[in-house]
Amino acid sequence: MKQKTILTQNIKSEAIRLGFSFCGISKAEFLEEEAPRLENWLNQNKHGKMQYMENHFDKRLNPTVLVECSKSVISLMYNYYPAKLQREDSFKISKYAYGEDYHNVIKEKLKELVQFITAEVGEINARIFTDSAPILERAWAKKSGLGWVGKNSMLIHPKQGSFFFLAEIILDVEFDYGTPIKDYCGTCNACVEACPTEAILPNKVVDGSKCISYFTIELKDEILPNEVKGKFNDWMFGCDICQDVCPWNRFSTPTDELLFSPNQKLLNYSKNEWRELTEEIFIELFKKSAVKRAKFEGLKRNVRFLSSD
Repeated sequence: MKQKTILTQNIKSEAIRLGFSFCGISKAEFLEEEAPRLENWLNQNKHGKMQYMENHFDKRLNPTVLVECSKSVISLMYNYYPAKLQREDSFKISKYAYGEDYHNVIKEKLKELVQFITAEVGEINARIFTDSAPILERAWAKKSGLGWVGKNSMLIHPKQGSFFFLAEIILDVEFDYGTPIKDYCGTCNACVEACPTEAILPNKVVDGSKCISYFTIELKDEILPNEVKGKFNDWMFGCDICQDVCPWNRFSTPTDELLFSPNQKLLNYSKNEWRELTEEIFIELFKKSAVKRAKFEGLKRNVRFLSSD
């Protein structure tokens, strides 16, 4: 096996070549600091009706349960910040869903990176993750030194903010490991004060059951609760408010990934056009998009809810 430092540098260089913005590596071990936080969050029902969050508690905290004999967690960041935004007088879609579903785009690049590592060190036991398994992505990115976790629970990189997809490779290879960096949120409360549903709580806790993204994507109820009526600020799929107001996102730069380029119709649709959306157009517009998660009826439900404010 190649000398650890050279191997680590090679892996990071290849990650950048594949289109990832940043790469950090940490030792695969039990996340002691996160364990009580996750337990309290679940006990206080901050996950709402996201029942899946209660599953696989051990796997979320211990990568060696996910990948036998694992030694390292490679954390990767992929920029998705768009060059153009939706027109302002429209119902809004979170920027991460403007283009093709990131799961498909990034998964292929992770496979290539695993092939590269195999060519460098020989046969390995590795598993790739793109928000596809119970893994605390932000905790691992923080541990590897890629950034700090902001008050809005997003991973913030000091040079480029938080508009990134996170992905991981857990594997049985040792590398040089990064260390956490300083938390630069300081006394700034921009995201806390901007959240219309007061989902961002003190001590870097986000009440998932109050988040606009939860209501517009995760919650499958036929009718959205009356107590949040008038609080969605025109967001019909996801929400970017806490990121949009974050001072660190003034450093965001448009992604080079063409597959994340938005459909021009999506950018230019008016509120009336969204109200009149047919299932046929929904399928055409969001054929490869993460918006499919909400399904046609879910998106129409959200539009009806916003229209009744």
